[in-house]
Amino acid sequence: MIRSELIQKIAEENPHLYQRDVERIVNTVFEEVTDAMARGDRVELRGFGAFSVKQRDARTGRNPRTGETVEVEEKHVPFFKTGKLLRDRLNGK
Repeated sequence: MIRSELIQKIAEENPHLYQRDVERIVNTVFEEVTDAMARGDRVELRGFGAFSVKQRDARTGRNPRTGETVEVEEKHVPFFKTGKLLRDRLNGK
């Protein structure tokens, strides 16, 4: 499912809301999650999962084409851990 499909689904299930309002709500939720993660905060949606940021240390990597070693800088990457309800639903429990 992509963002526009999510907006359409929410709009169909809530006919009392205008499409533009649903779009604004969805965009605001995504912006807030992104902003919180950019600050290094953890975002937890009960039953769904938790978004957090993990730090990857600097390391020595290898260029797969030439085989030469290269220095890879430290970086921060997004991480998602599923919640128990989502995990159970995916596993048919």
